[in-house]
Amino acid sequence: MTARARGVLGAMAVVVLAAGCTATGTADSTAAPPPAATVTPSAPAPARTAQGTLLVADFGSDTVTFVDPRRGPLDSVKVGTAPYGLVVGEDGRAWVATAEGVAVVDTETRENVGRIPYATETGPATTGEYRGGGMGIALAPDGKHVYVGVNLPDEKGVLEVVDTATRKVTDTVPVGRRPFDVDVSRDGGEVYATGHDSFDVTAVRADTLTARRFEVAPYGTEGGLGSWLKPHYAAVRDDGKLLLPFEGEKLAVLDPRTGKVAVEPMTADTHQHGARLTPDGTLLAVGTGPIGAGDDDASLTIRTADGKERVVPLDGPHEDVAASRDGRTAYVTGGFTRDGFWDGITVVDLRSGDTHRLPAGHRPLGIAVL
Repeated sequence: MTARARGVLGAMAVVVLAAGCTATGTADSTAAPPPAATVTPSAPAPARTAQGTLLVADFGSDTVTFVDPRRGPLDSVKVGTAPYGLVVGEDGRAWVATAEGVAVVDTETRENVGRIPYATETGPATTGEYRGGGMGIALAPDGKHVYVGVNLPDEKGVLEVVDTATRKVTDTVPVGRRPFDVDVSRDGGEVYATGHDSFDVTAVRADTLTARRFEVAPYGTEGGLGSWLKPHYAAVRDDGKLLLPFEGEKLAVLDPRTGKVAVEPMTADTHQHGARLTPDGTLLAVGTGPIGAGDDDASLTIRTADGKERVVPLDGPHEDVAASRDGRTAYVTGGFTRDGFWDGITVVDLRSGDTHRLPAGHRPLGIAVL
């Protein structure tokens, strides 16, 4: 057992009942939906949304917020209770995973154009880290299907397949517990659901919907639901392998063709959540902060394709990350799934490492660059 695993397991009796990304938990399962929230624009909203505008999912509210990357929030659109992940297609439609269903937003006109209910019963729409409903979400490269990971409190999750033309759920596939992230292979042939509470990635064939489970647990699975040392988010490399950062210490590299997991060293020494690749293959990994004695504070790891890393300190917990189209800027959401979140994003210059904070929505989690 590693020193990190020993330290975390030793503290588990204290933290397992607290709100956090440890166990499945149902402490918030009776929480009422949040009151409707609005964003105070920091600049006049244009009639049509400009390219480069950011879109964030307001997990602490019922909206998505459009954000000018230089000046802050422009406008908000109601989508449903506690939106988590989102993805935007080439046609400008955003697909947002909420506790109530997948909302569809026209990002050009900033209008909600519908919401698709889940085929799976998830219970009343509630809020908080353990709420039922959509979490990770991804879009097929051809734009014909959306894949959303649906959390079922205290049960295994489900991957739901949405036909984007009919806007209906066409299929469901069992996956791991609490599917934090969903990704699609570059050719669209396979979908990957990262199961946080089951230490796994489920690979689902897009054509046959046959599924294979791969355990991804570089620290082992000791501690079960109470463990902090679980997978959160993945990024799919050009060669088809999945990159999953753990604790700023280990990068799990999953080859879905063989199911083998290789482990490479990382240097940030902090609990990690969001992962994203820039156009040149640089991995961005969000460090949320310490989970045990001796851990480092929140950070953004910038890891080049050859494995060299720079670690940029961040002020307080963050959750997810997106990159500008030119790969020069990262936008890191401050929403976070646990306590310590804040209503904004940190903008990171990936060349210089300079950072500044920007107001953005209400506990923003998922993020996309339009």
